[in-house]
Amino acid sequence: MIHLTNQQARQFILLKQGLLGEYKFIEKQGALAFVRQAGCIQFDPVDACGKNAELTLQSRVKNFRKSMLRDLLYKDRALFDYPDKMLSIIPVEDWPYFRRFRDISVWGGAKFKDLPQLETEAKAYIRKHGAVSSDDLPIDGSIHWHSHIHWSGNWHGDTNAARAVLEHLYATGELVIHHKKGTRKFYDLADKHIPSALLKAADPLPGEHSHHKWRVLRRIGAVGLLWNRGSGALLGIWDMNTPQREQVFKELLEENSILALQADGIKDPLYCRAEDAALLDAVQNSDDFKPRCEFVAPLDCMLWDRRLIQALFGFDYTWEIYTPPAKRKFGYYTLPVLYGDCFVGRIEAVSDTKAGVLHVKNLWYEDGVRQTKKLAHVIDMRIKRFARFNECGHIEDYR
Repeated sequence: MIHLTNQQARQFILLKQGLLGEYKFIEKQGALAFVRQAGCIQFDPVDACGKNAELTLQSRVKNFRKSMLRDLLYKDRALFDYPDKMLSIIPVEDWPYFRRFRDISVWGGAKFKDLPQLETEAKAYIRKHGAVSSDDLPIDGSIHWHSHIHWSGNWHGDTNAARAVLEHLYATGELVIHHKKGTRKFYDLADKHIPSALLKAADPLPGEHSHHKWRVLRRIGAVGLLWNRGSGALLGIWDMNTPQREQVFKELLEENSILALQADGIKDPLYCRAEDAALLDAVQNSDDFKPRCEFVAPLDCMLWDRRLIQALFGFDYTWEIYTPPAKRKFGYYTLPVLYGDCFVGRIEAVSDTKAGVLHVKNLWYEDGVRQTKKLAHVIDMRIKRFARFNECGHIEDYR
């Protein structure tokens, strides 16, 4: 068992995430490198000051621009949209590992007797006309749709037939998202954009247990440190109960795929990937890491286990987007503010891209944070960089 102080554990996570010290992820290739490290980054369509995936990357990737992520997804095809940790963005080389989900979707669609004919019509239309949205596809009417697709919350009811057909073909892997306009998705045939070798590849881990191990190891790497507890970081791993999770951690440890650590003030052991041993040595032998001020995404990989973040950082964060306004402690879309190895506050900023204005609505400091001139300066500089990320040339500050 490796012992870490609380500060060393915080620094380890932040260095792993690329949120402390010099930038290790640079521009478009750095964005791709981080997604590969994390396994996936979570997608959410809300855009108050950038979408969640963009916000995740802007805090880590030097000189990141939103167009870089669009290019990686829809031009370079190095990434693809698919459910993992909820709706996610995933490296294309991981396509074969999600075959089980596509196969389950095929099985579920077989329950609808009219679906095969509608799918044949849809694929023929797309083959002839190119990428379409549900508004463009000439399939009329509605379907009483019972969704078996795991990101939809087991939804059922009447829905637009064109939408249901496109989403089902997307779930089975016959279509991919070609591009988006706002929240509107345009679909195209997967065989036009995904390499044939990946499309035809068998599931590398056909056994459920081996698949669970792969996904848990991936999630440990996405957060940096994780405990063997029920965790928001493990959402989306199908059919893994508590005994199965405990067996997965046990085997990963026995195989030396993960290392066990004990951090001051935390009862449960924490685990990191064995490949990060050099990073452990770094935090145990130095605390001289260049501090940075960063605004962290609300669904950031590092925040997937909110209880762990509270235990390590003493930072209690709730995304209040679905909280009724009268019950919010802070704002509709607040971002945690990180400085060095501590969360020092949270900020609410809204970008008006048409007017080119970033509206800084509020900034809340955490209790006990000394509001020094230096801290105010680094936050001000970070706001200016955040405005550039949002393509805003002017800042309206509540202060």
